[in-house]
Amino acid sequence: MRRMMRTVRLACAVAVAGVLLAGCGLGGGGKNENRAVAGMDMQGAAERADGMFYATVGEIKPEIEWVYYTATTGSCDVTRYWTVMTVVSEQRRGSFLGVVERFWQASDYRIKTVNPSKEMPAIYATSPDGFGIRVKFGYKGQAFFQVTSPCVDESKVAAPTKVATGRTYDGRPPIPNVRSDFWSAETPVPGPTPSP
Repeated sequence: MRRMMRTVRLACAVAVAGVLLAGCGLGGGGKNENRAVAGMDMQGAAERADGMFYATVGEIKPEIEWVYYTATTGSCDVTRYWTVMTVVSEQRRGSFLGVVERFWQASDYRIKTVNPSKEMPAIYATSPDGFGIRVKFGYKGQAFFQVTSPCVDESKVAAPTKVATGRTYDGRPPIPNVRSDFWSAETPVPGPTPSP
């Protein structure tokens, strides 16, 4: 009976520890999941998240309009959200995601999941230092970016200092409303001409 009680207590302790650890680094993955980043606080993590996003959208040509949406904090992590205001047509979403995925791979991010859904495709990746990053298409083809830190030291978190490329909205941004000759075109991206 005592042995069974010890086994039950041990199982409960392991389950509770797993639940507590799962709260940190929700966007991370693999060996970096749930680990603390030594010497980094939530503000530093937010700045790192901002940098990951700016580097990613900097690779998207022609440029897109985006707005900062919000940030959330967990018990030891921070998540930043951005909304793309440029209309990306269904025919151009694959090209858009291809640019993002190639840049993330070149940056040594590990691609965790690619959702090939025609209506709401997405890519989830993890940076070498354990930050989770994703791009996802939602309602009316609106693209969203999200970066989540691994577990860091608690601190206050300020809004990003970089000005968005799109106009500022009070509350949640509306559906995409900026037309692009390239990204909004309802034709596939022209490929190279096949050789005869």
